[in-house]
Amino acid sequence: MNDTNPSVTEADLHAYADGQLPETARARIDAFLADNPDEAAMVAEWQAQNTGIRSLFAGYEKTKETDALLVSPPRGISSGRKRAAIAAAALLVFALGAVSGHYGPALLEKPELQLAASETLPKQAETAFMVYAAEVRHPVEVFANEEAHLATWLGKRLAIENLKIPNLQSLGFKLVGGRLLPVDGRPGAMFMYENQAGKRLTVLVGRNTENRTTSFRFASSDNLETFYWIDGELGYAVTGEISRETLREVAEECYRQFAS
Repeated sequence: MNDTNPSVTEADLHAYADGQLPETARARIDAFLADNPDEAAMVAEWQAQNTGIRSLFAGYEKTKETDALLVSPPRGISSGRKRAAIAAAALLVFALGAVSGHYGPALLEKPELQLAASETLPKQAETAFMVYAAEVRHPVEVFANEEAHLATWLGKRLAIENLKIPNLQSLGFKLVGGRLLPVDGRPGAMFMYENQAGKRLTVLVGRNTENRTTSFRFASSDNLETFYWIDGELGYAVTGEISRETLREVAEECYRQFAS
């Protein structure tokens, strides 16, 4: 994408679109975009998506700059309604991305916040899928017949009270089981599911105290798709060799079932 200026990366363009760059760095990107109309159009689309999302959530924004939470419902609005609104915003980004051919940057992110920690999540999810999904006899440590034990064990290791393992049977995927694995150097959880055709997908859960944003993004690697998001200190990633539409439905269902 940046043959004429290899020093300008896609991460630089995202940061530019999100207002995260200092003026000195923005001047360099301005010059690059002036010479690269395709990238300039793409950045303009991202900025338009950001404007739409921020407008949608204008009533939720906190006024305290040091508050790590980016959204807070007005009095009388339940947590469930807040989560539904965020999920609706995610779908808006997908709809905009489907038209433009690109998927937007993080939702609701403040200019001074960085997504470096969250960007490690999809790669870890892809690696976990490739290592374990192909296993026949030992794909998981604890199988679905011990689901209650699996939830209690992994919940304690991740310090998540009443960890809920998503039920995806309505989408045709049955729980195979789960295992403990490292995510960003800390205890993480992976749940594996399988449909009648033998297609598997994994749901990765990890904790990172540096997370400061709620985001909804796709990552692709050959035929492997990952949909991931950040909710407070917890990061989630759904990975599988399935269509983006199916993956989106699975991730949306997981988002509804995981406790906030």
